[in-house]
Amino acid sequence: MKMNKFLKKLGRDSSGATAVEYGLILSMIFLAMLGAVKSFGNEASGMWSRVSTQVAASAG
Repeated sequence: MKMNKFLKKLGRDSSGATAVEYGLILSMIFLAMLGAVKSFGNEASGMWSRVSTQVAASAG
């Protein structure tokens, strides 16, 4: 009977839900930042590749 009361009390407890929600929000922000940095890196790499091609063409 004691275990039954404990499980009912545990089922009503929502104090850990906030921490889980903050963790999910933080992970979504991290994924968005990761995508932005990857996109920026690809664009910067492409730009420097074009600059290198233009420099080589003008020097040769």
